Amino acid sequence: MDNLKRTPLYEVHLELKAKMVPFGGWEMPVQYGGIIKEHKAVRERAGLFDVSHMGELLLEGPEALAALQKLVTNDVSKIGIGRAMYTPMINEDGGTVDDLLIYNLGLNRYLLVVNASNKDKDLAWIKEHLTGEVDVVDKSHDYALLALQGPLSQQVLQSLTSLDLKEIKYYHFAMGAVAEVPCLVSRTGYTGEDGFELYCHPEEAEKLWRAILDTGRRHGVVPVGLGARDTLRFEACLALYGHELTEDINPLMAGLGWTVKFDKGEFIGKQALLSIKEKGVSHKLVGLKMIERGVPREGYAVAVDGQQVGWVTTGSYAPTLNANLALAYVKPEYAGNDTELDIIIRGRELKAQVVPKPFYKRNK
Repeated sequence: MDNLKRTPLYEVHLELKAKMVPFGGWEMPVQYGGIIKEHKAVRERAGLFDVSHMGELLLEGPEALAALQKLVTNDVSKIGIGRAMYTPMINEDGGTVDDLLIYNLGLNRYLLVVNASNKDKDLAWIKEHLTGEVDVVDKSHDYALLALQGPLSQQVLQSLTSLDLKEIKYYHFAMGAVAEVPCLVSRTGYTGEDGFELYCHPEEAEKLWRAILDTGRRHGVVPVGLGARDTLRFEACLALYGHELTEDINPLMAGLGWTVKFDKGEFIGKQALLSIKEKGVSHKLVGLKMIERGVPREGYAVAVDGQQVGWVTTGSYAPTLNANLALAYVKPEYAGNDTELDIIIRGRELKAQVVPKPFYKRNK
């Protein structure tokens, strides 16, 4: 794994005997004590993730808001100070450059959190399309990012901070110390559970990680790797760039029409999306549940009467639901709930059925 970047917690992961794998140009922990065990810990208690590989870009200047409005599909004017927003960023043809979080820091300053493998591409894209009095700077080296996710996350974290965590609503954030480490504390996550994402200086990451695990141990909190992160987000039907979203897939196909605000003014790709909306999408993202025995995987063909009508973007055994499930793009006429389709697994046509998304939704 030469030339791979490492997070500030690399040595801690080795100490915990994590299995390390390449991911998005980084050497990352895929599991510690087993993917299913870690998955269930997050669903039932809480788990701690190192997601410091994510990229952070600071966009600021008097015309920062106007610049962002042209760059992304969602309406950034709706983000108050201390709030965050999820949005795709698309190209002129409507394809997805990336999906990201935008934090409004105030004073015409916005923090953009982008996917690790897309950071350099995103930075170049943004710089190419910036206009007016605004600048963008890569601040990724100034941040480590930890995520505490699960039903006990607030209880565990509250014992380490004077911030009133119950006052931080979903997609809001506050600045404050956690275990005496200055943090941006955001009520966001990528697991389908309640939880927090903590942005801190890289030199403080180990102190914060150890404090959370030490405090959380009596509550059953465990470290969690990328393997369970993927099965958790998959059960919640949260898109993963490179799978459900690519430069060939637009947000309307992906079921993200709620993030596209046509009435906010011009933005890159708007005309392409209006045309797609008028004509109808070529494929729709659906959930599939296997009827016959087999595990669907990314890239497997979806067929009807031997003719391919789509493809699997993510497929896995879902531990919470004890079922083999898939996310797949299929032609619109086959996207209705209860429609039976075949997934081609090792040359065999195995029956599956379209089911509602998300597969899993927590009780709030």
